[in-house]
Order: sequence, then structure tokens, then C-alpha cells
Amino acid sequence: MIDSKSNHKKNVLHGFFLSLGTTIAEPATILPIIINYFSGSSVVVGIFSSLLRGGAIAVQLYAAFWAQSYTKVIKYLRIVFFIRFLAWFLVGISILVFGKSHPNLTLWLIGIGFFMFSFVAGFGMIYFKEITAKIFSHSFRGYTMSVRGFYTAFGALISGAVAGWVLQSYEAPYSFGYLFVISSFVMAIGFVIFGSIDEPIKENVSKKEKSFKQFLQNSLQVLKSDKKLQIHVVTFLSAYSYLLGLPFIIIDASSSTELSGTMIGYLITSQMIGAMLSNILWAKLSKRGLNTLIVKISVFTAIVSFVMAIFANEFIYYLVIFFLLGGAIDGGRISSSNLIIIISPEDKRPVYSAIAANITSFGLFFAIIGGMILKFFSYDILFSITIVGLSFALFMSTKLQN
Repeated sequence: MIDSKSNHKKNVLHGFFLSLGTTIAEPATILPIIINYFSGSSVVVGIFSSLLRGGAIAVQLYAAFWAQSYTKVIKYLRIVFFIRFLAWFLVGISILVFGKSHPNLTLWLIGIGFFMFSFVAGFGMIYFKEITAKIFSHSFRGYTMSVRGFYTAFGALISGAVAGWVLQSYEAPYSFGYLFVISSFVMAIGFVIFGSIDEPIKENVSKKEKSFKQFLQNSLQVLKSDKKLQIHVVTFLSAYSYLLGLPFIIIDASSSTELSGTMIGYLITSQMIGAMLSNILWAKLSKRGLNTLIVKISVFTAIVSFVMAIFANEFIYYLVIFFLLGGAIDGGRISSSNLIIIISPEDKRPVYSAIAANITSFGLFFAIIGGMILKFFSYDILFSITIVGLSFALFMSTKLQN
């Protein structure tokens, strides 16, 4: 049944428990601290920030190639959930077993785990969007995803507080390992909940091409022929410019302020409160169909936060920066997801989602570029370049259509 309370609750709970689990590797705060502990290199921090999110790029179009002809995808999503749980759990075990004595080996194992976790998410993203497009109407989808965003931020707030306490209470790297192992079982609760959704059968499906090569050719034609899709892709790819500087704000903060585990927890809390409060606004705007306005507000807020990062030299300023970024990141995610579904024909929905995600997801590797910039230049130069990229995204957002 479309827009049912049961599916709405399952969607929200999935986001809540997934956030409880994954916030312990939040790319803006804890992840840079963990990777910096093992490597001490800004480039490596950038690589791992990208690995956690960027592995999905390689498979999204391939997933769409198959998914476009499926009438139901829930059983495939359940497989994705299991692999993601296993990858996260094994990262924790690797840190506990090898973290103290073999830091280089630990980095490799973390990298493999992150790539596996992100790689299967490429399939999961296509399946997830397909299911939510079936069970929620256009107007209700923006609402349920914003409510999900609110409770996702609330879960991250709880997780951040716990993570801060663990980092303060236990010796590194064992504290990192404990976080991953425990959180893998927490996120598994969310996987089980969403995996129980009763997915309706899709009537209007596309006939799968004879080969993946032919599918790619057809997808390229779709991109060339749809101006709305082109604008969407350019806007949200450039909006990912925030990842140029995001992982390095916390490192910059640690160089000017002695950050304790508790203070890191406060930064996560600030970011998630920003996300929670912003989602109240995003829900209202989405229900009114004002998704492009959400993009504009989000990108502008991100620009303000990086301007502040250039001048910040006290802990209180970083609290404000992470508060603003929490709202900006959630606004971009929600508006991107809503807009791509709105402009997609039903039979080509997986294809449109994959094209947009596959191209814009290259922005997930901007953190690597950010690490290279920081290696040769200063934090101020890095944050200034980030602002330029976001400013272009703000300009492109004026061309978007709801």
C-alpha cells in the first residue's frame, strides 16, 4: 500500500539504526582521527574518506542494467545488507587483532573493508531507490525522507556521544575496534527492519538490453537527450565540492585546539543537531515541492561554513561550522534523491538513478584531491578552492526544475 504508516516507520527506523552504526566512521570527524592515527598522511585520510563512499561508483550502472527488468528487488537488497554488515564487522576485528602491532596491514584491511562496504552499496542504492519509489508517492517521499533524516541525525547524535566516550575511555587503537564491532550489530537491526518491507510488484518494466555495452550506449543517449538530467548531474557533482575540505576541518581544528575524545563527541553532536533541525525545514519544503530551494539553501550554508573554517581558531567556531555542515549535507542528499526520481520515467527509473549517481559520485573522490592540495598548500587555500566549487554549484542550482 502506497504511503503506508508501516513502510514509513520501517524507512525511518532503518535510517536511525544505520546511522547509529556508521557514525563511528563519520568522514568529517572520527574517520580522519582513526586514519591519521595509523598513517599521519593527509593524502591517506582523503583516500579513506573516499573509499568509504566511493566504491559504489563502479557498479551502479551495472546494477541498473539488471534492475530495470526486475519486478521486485527486495531479495537482492537483503544480500547487500548482509555483505555490508560483514564488511563493517571485519574492519573492527582487523583493528583489534592487528592495529597495535601491524599498523600498515591494518590500514590495508580497513581499506578492503571500506571498499567492500561501499561497493555493494552501489547495488543497494539502486534497489533502495526503486523500492522507495514504489511505496511512497512523490509528495510523501520528501516528507518520509526528511523524517528519516531527522531520526538519522538523532541516531548519529547518540552514536557520536557514545563514540566520544569510548575514545576517551579506551586506548587507541582498541577503542576504534570496539566501535566498529559493536556498531556492526546495531546497523544490522536497521537492515532487518527495512528488509521486512513488503515490496509491490512493478508492472511497467524495461526490457533488458542484450549486453551491458548496449545498455551503456543507451544510457549515454538518455543523458544526451535529457537537459534536466544534465543540469541535475552538473549541479550535484559540483555540490560535492564540500568533500574537498570536509575531512580536513577536524585535522585543522586539532592543530589549533587540543581535541579530546569528549570534544570530538561534541563536534559530532553539533553536526547532528544541525542535521536534525534542518530536516524539519526540509520536510516542510519537500511537501510543498520546493526541492530546488532546498538545494540553494544547502549549498549556500556549506559556503558559509567553509568561509568560517578559514578564520576559525577556537573550539566554539568549529561547533558552529559542524552545525551548519550537518544541515547542508542532509539538505543536498534529500533534494538530490527527490529530484532524480521526479524527473525519471517509471520504466527508466533505475537507469536515471544510476546515471545521476554514477557521475555525481565521482565527487566522492574529491577528498583525495583535497588531500593532495593540502600536501602542497595550506588549509586556507584548500578551503578557498572548496568555496569556489560550491559557488559554481549554487549558480547551477538556479537552473534546476522541480
